[in-house]
Amino acid sequence: MSEKAKIHRYTSLRGLVTRLRDDLNGGGQDFVLLYAYNGTGKTRLTMEFKDAGKRKNKGQPDTLYFNAFTEDLFRWDNDLEHDRERRLHINKESKFFRGLRDLVLDERIAYYLRRYADFGFDIDYESWTVSFNKGEDDAAPRHIKVSRGEENIFIWCVFMAICERVIDGAESYQWVNYLYIDDPITSLDDNNAIAVASDLAHLLRKAKGRTRAEPDTANGPGAPEAAPRQVPVPIKGVVSSHHALFYNVMCNELKTEKQRKYLLQRPERGNAYTLRSTDDTPFFHHVSILAELKMAKDSGRLYTYHFNMLRSILEKTATFFGRDDFSACIHGLDDADLFARALNLLSHGKYDIYQPSEMVDDNKQLFGEILDAFLNRYEFTLPEVFAQPASKRRGATPA
Repeated sequence: MSEKAKIHRYTSLRGLVTRLRDDLNGGGQDFVLLYAYNGTGKTRLTMEFKDAGKRKNKGQPDTLYFNAFTEDLFRWDNDLEHDRERRLHINKESKFFRGLRDLVLDERIAYYLRRYADFGFDIDYESWTVSFNKGEDDAAPRHIKVSRGEENIFIWCVFMAICERVIDGAESYQWVNYLYIDDPITSLDDNNAIAVASDLAHLLRKAKGRTRAEPDTANGPGAPEAAPRQVPVPIKGVVSSHHALFYNVMCNELKTEKQRKYLLQRPERGNAYTLRSTDDTPFFHHVSILAELKMAKDSGRLYTYHFNMLRSILEKTATFFGRDDFSACIHGLDDADLFARALNLLSHGKYDIYQPSEMVDDNKQLFGEILDAFLNRYEFTLPEVFAQPASKRRGATPA
């Protein structure tokens, strides 16, 4: 197995973070792109990456991050008493907003917001609140309640505007050496997902070229004072996402840069993590979930949510072949009608991956028959992603 095809197994998030930071430092990479399904632990990985920087720097952070915690720095006041002046409150105590008042970000926030949405905003730095409006004239609706997707995109635009100031060398953000972005496209449609990925890639390329002015002391003490020289101080980035379109746009936008692409998984929803390099196969995530389903079938550890996963794969395959319905993937097989009815019925339950229920034996047999029929028809080559022992050395073992 080639070096790029190796699968590494980590017994803790700390060991996984060590690998990512090694890639960005001694490994010579500028960016790491992670594809991972929801429930894998991407948010916790973000926080562990941030905490690793604080441990290394004696309590001082080195990572500016965007994830679900960033979104929680904003909260709504819906003015329940009068139902008129709805505002979004900003948690001014967060280091994320340090120096925000002095950075004059409104114009840059508005620049990004116009690319994705059609509403305006006003930030009151005295009360640390944001109000939204539709239109610029006096008669336009004010203090409107925006949708969850619009709220998320506004917060994203704030993050992008702050990142620009970080790259420009703002004093209050001198501590930033890494940008870590986790799933910034929550609730966005595909057009905005593409636009956000393109804008983020442009910003990351700019961050890689950050410089800082330092005194030129080449002539030694007592020499005439020279003009400061610009010293490279690159900002490196990690981007993680469960959104296939967003992830693939990021891969394409950064394909000429020094980057490492990985598929991150947590087999059987356990405490271990697997990391597979996908530099040569950026669409590997589609195949990997089939490998996970086959492993679950072979082991007999099948849970009700596995039907949802199987149906999702069939739907994506049908779309790839231009078919209208997932049943086209099993049409013509023995018991095809039974399989289609079973998938329709058993993939619509509200199955929780965090409190999974094991399938009854009849459903396990039916699931295995559908999966085997599908794999026999399309002959996917499935890697042995999960059958690797854990290592005691730095928390990882190459497969």
